[in-house]
Amino acid sequence: MAAPSQGPHAESVEKTHSWWRVMCLTGLDYFSTLGYQPGIAALAAGLISPLATIVLVALTLLGALPVYRRVAKESFRGSGSIAMLERLLPWWAGKLFVLVLLGFAATDFMITITLSAADGAAHAIENPLAPAWMHGGNVPVTLILIILLGAVFLMGFSEAIGVATVLVGVYLALNVVVVAVALGQVAERPMEVTDWWAALTATHGDPLLVVGIALLVFPKLALGLSGFETGVAVMPQIKGDPTDTPDKPAGRIRGAGRLLTTAAIIMSCFLITSSFVTTILIPQKEFQPGGAANGRALAFLAHEYLGPVFGTVYDISTIAILWFAGASAMAGLLNLVPRYLPRYGMAPQWARAIRPLVVVFTLIAFLITWIFDANVDRQGGAYATGVLVLITSAAVAVALSAWRKRQRWRLIAFFVIAAVFVYTTIDNIVERPDGVRIAAWFILGIILVSILSRVRRSFQLRATSVRLSLTAAGFVSEDAEEFGTIRIVSHEPDVDTVQEYAQKSKDERRFAHIPQGSPIIFLEVLPRDSSDFEEDLEVVGVAKHGYRVLQVTSANVPNTIAAVLLQIRDETGVVPEIYFEWTEGNPVSNMLRFLVTGTGEVAPVTREVLRETEPDTKRRPHVHVS
Repeated sequence: MAAPSQGPHAESVEKTHSWWRVMCLTGLDYFSTLGYQPGIAALAAGLISPLATIVLVALTLLGALPVYRRVAKESFRGSGSIAMLERLLPWWAGKLFVLVLLGFAATDFMITITLSAADGAAHAIENPLAPAWMHGGNVPVTLILIILLGAVFLMGFSEAIGVATVLVGVYLALNVVVVAVALGQVAERPMEVTDWWAALTATHGDPLLVVGIALLVFPKLALGLSGFETGVAVMPQIKGDPTDTPDKPAGRIRGAGRLLTTAAIIMSCFLITSSFVTTILIPQKEFQPGGAANGRALAFLAHEYLGPVFGTVYDISTIAILWFAGASAMAGLLNLVPRYLPRYGMAPQWARAIRPLVVVFTLIAFLITWIFDANVDRQGGAYATGVLVLITSAAVAVALSAWRKRQRWRLIAFFVIAAVFVYTTIDNIVERPDGVRIAAWFILGIILVSILSRVRRSFQLRATSVRLSLTAAGFVSEDAEEFGTIRIVSHEPDVDTVQEYAQKSKDERRFAHIPQGSPIIFLEVLPRDSSDFEEDLEVVGVAKHGYRVLQVTSANVPNTIAAVLLQIRDETGVVPEIYFEWTEGNPVSNMLRFLVTGTGEVAPVTREVLRETEPDTKRRPHVHVS
């Protein structure tokens, strides 16, 4: 016997953990960027990198952090800012916007996998103890790491938080040692700082101009903002208070706030100190492609000042957390795609299964690695674009929420934050358009697959569950027991008068030849957002003007009628009959109306859904059209 389908609002019970342990899971994505962020920042911003990093940290603490603390309060089931926008922008506009955001989210997660693997390969290859055959083999080593990642998910992935806690704890501890030693080296050589500032002002002029340039170039450092969306996505795993309820988990929300704040503060401290010491202590030529610090600035310092043994331990820790960051991104993709596309009817049913998706994502990762030649710097712009678009969408979602709730000061504050992120995103796209190109391919692929899948699945039953209220069940069971037949008349709920129901009853009995003594039950489908695909159906029974009426609210009419008829058959044991009037209008335009609005050719589509669902003609509800 098949397992019952879960409705779209069903929640799974997950094992929960302390917020600081869940922070380590978030930190796989967020903290692991220290493996490449200082080197990319120095390459992108040059001598201005420390000042631009300060601007980035200010945007983190005063912009991204308040936005995502608000997202955690309003989207606490782990759906993040995309779900907020889905609620705020209903119907097809909201669905299309979500598809576009999914394209950028896919860019973010896929580039996390490929960039992290590429940087892990760079740390392995540049290690002094690496065998000679590895040198120059960035692409093969990167592909090996991606294959291992896919293999882990094909075999099953469990206890991720326990592993993440160890990896993040060790990695941060090693980074504290490296940064502390590097700061000590800077303190012993104050002239290095003086020379840096002199070179900075000589190159860019007045100190105020230097600050202005830092404000302009900080978008190039946007990789340091990654991890916030992951922070709200893992909220269901945070242990709340005993008094938490599903609709008001105050303890879980408080824990998420602590997670986001602590992670942001830790990362901000590392961003500023690592940018400062790497810029001061590492010659600029080493940051260039082929340089010893390219994509691995802190590892360079670890080897330089703490020796090859510590440096190798640091490399191993960095490779491990970067590889596991790819695992975190893969888990995010496996959570994101089944959550939206199948529910929209915009993906085949196998998209709910983990293994086929793992194979698809692994092949895409191979393609991206090959296109970018496993180059960390070239992938940085694409990664930053995905991160920035998601954060910008979160800021817009929070601003829209404040506007709807008429929270004036919050609206102003979040509107300013959203404007800053819009500027940052546009600047990054203009400077490094690779992210938009990749996202465009993802968006195009998602939309094409979505349209084809939606059309192909048009004649499927869409209801994940159907429940008849006591009154509705009483109506159908009464006719089944007393008359042995159940006659349902489809009625559009547009006119609610006694004359309308009387005329409808008279017409159906006359033209469809329903016997005068046989009772009928009206069935009305009340419209809702037609862009929804899957839904839980609640059928209620009401008495209107002396007539029995079944009412159900749904996104589409024919599929819902078919589902209700099958449920009536299963509950009563009597195969019901349904009566329709022919729909006026061109059949082609009516079919297009059905695909977009869920109405149109109701009678023939209802019969087709029933034919697809129930192959046994003796058990299939009968459809009459007059």
